[in-house]
Amino acid sequence: MSTHLSEQEIIRREKLSELTKLGIDAYPAPLYPVSHYSTAIKAGFKDDTKEQYQDVCVAGRIMSIRDMGKACFAVLQDSHGRIQIYVKRDDICTEEDKSLYDTVFKKLLDIGDFIGVKGYVFTTKTGETSIHVKEFTILTKSLKPLPIVKEAEGQTFDAVTDPEFKYRQRYADLIINPQVKEVFVKRTQLINTIREYLNEHGALEVDTPVLQTIPGGATARPFSTHHNALDVPMYMRIANELYLKRLVVGGFDWVYEFSRNFRNEGMDRTHNPEFTILEWYTAYKDYYWMMNVTENLLERVAITLHGSTDVPSGDGHISFKTPFKRISIFEAIKEHTGIDVSSYDEESLREVCRKFNIQVDQTMGKGKLIDELFSATSESKYIQPTFITDYPVEMSPLTKKHRSKPGLVERFELMINGKEIANAYSELNDPIDQRHRFEEQTKLKERGDDEAMFIDYDFLRSLEYGMPPTAGIGIGIDRLVMLMTNQHSIQDVLLFPMMRPEKLNDSPQEQ
Repeated sequence: MSTHLSEQEIIRREKLSELTKLGIDAYPAPLYPVSHYSTAIKAGFKDDTKEQYQDVCVAGRIMSIRDMGKACFAVLQDSHGRIQIYVKRDDICTEEDKSLYDTVFKKLLDIGDFIGVKGYVFTTKTGETSIHVKEFTILTKSLKPLPIVKEAEGQTFDAVTDPEFKYRQRYADLIINPQVKEVFVKRTQLINTIREYLNEHGALEVDTPVLQTIPGGATARPFSTHHNALDVPMYMRIANELYLKRLVVGGFDWVYEFSRNFRNEGMDRTHNPEFTILEWYTAYKDYYWMMNVTENLLERVAITLHGSTDVPSGDGHISFKTPFKRISIFEAIKEHTGIDVSSYDEESLREVCRKFNIQVDQTMGKGKLIDELFSATSESKYIQPTFITDYPVEMSPLTKKHRSKPGLVERFELMINGKEIANAYSELNDPIDQRHRFEEQTKLKERGDDEAMFIDYDFLRSLEYGMPPTAGIGIGIDRLVMLMTNQHSIQDVLLFPMMRPEKLNDSPQEQ
């Protein structure tokens, strides 16, 4: 037996051995005839429905046991919730053999074990809906004790809140903090609502490559790898934009994808190197149309998840009632700094950044300086949904130039609760202009900007076949889930967020 085991873990393994000696398989075949779930029983059991609950079969994890000598109460937790069970020795044992209760149930079962029970539903003297057990089956023996969480009168005490534990051992977090599951249920509901909306409006869901020879569609540092058979470097995608645009070239009018993207960047409250983004591209539309569709979509998501356009956020609310506020990026910077930088050159912008204690260096071009200035002085001020519009061309190498404002492009970013939630353009479909924009990015890369874009010659070739006027958008799903579930860290809406590798005592690489 491993020397690193705790006393409790050793005792549980000894109990497993005792069960085996008694001829009881602690890990039996998986088929078990579950007929009911905890929450449905508690919701449906009434005086006039008792007959429907005379023969129920429930399976779940033991969360507590209250011994009363020849009987006990226990709490089972299944995938839907919790329910109390009542186990009486004389009901589950023969007159001659009481060992099933005295030895197995009382001595060899632990909190955390899975059991299946059959019996009938009744109401205790204290009014709690419970299952009177007539038969039970051990389904899984738990070898590691759960962290202790005290509960009394519906209140939770000593809840496990340590982020290191919660994020590394999400499986344990979900067991002992079942309310955490609701965040991820709502995440799925949110994605389904978006998918339904897009499908209803004629969009087609597609899949594009995760491994790419050129990481395009965004300014970000990629993760790199190597394809042995082809003997070529490969990159995990930082965006799926350029592939979706190729499909618009090919004749699809409206395509979308929930894309798992990877960016080799730092981790903080709103960033994880692996994240989910929704992108869609629609032919014959522009960024004005995209603003209208985006705000209508998010209003629908809010109503679906909350029954209202008002969504709780900290101690306040965020209103997703349409229409959302719209303001240009230069107006936003002026509003919060008092400085109109719309006509500033690169060196003047660098001076303004220094004035606001923003770190700058020679690798930063005009676009990046404006981006840093907006991020540092203005972004956090936009709590209610706001479209920041009309960016300078240097910030947007894939965006169509503005039809009436020289030097700007038709782009917006949607800010909510002080963070970017979406980024959208009237897409650049001029292949000659696009080539020049890529070449400018190459110059930035030569200056040391490791987030500048690569030139994607195949994408340029596709544009030369002709891409119709198109609008496109990327919506950060993880950040949107944070908003819609009132969570303050991206790690709380990712089932398994990125963590520094853990050194385990019995890990093979540590031996």
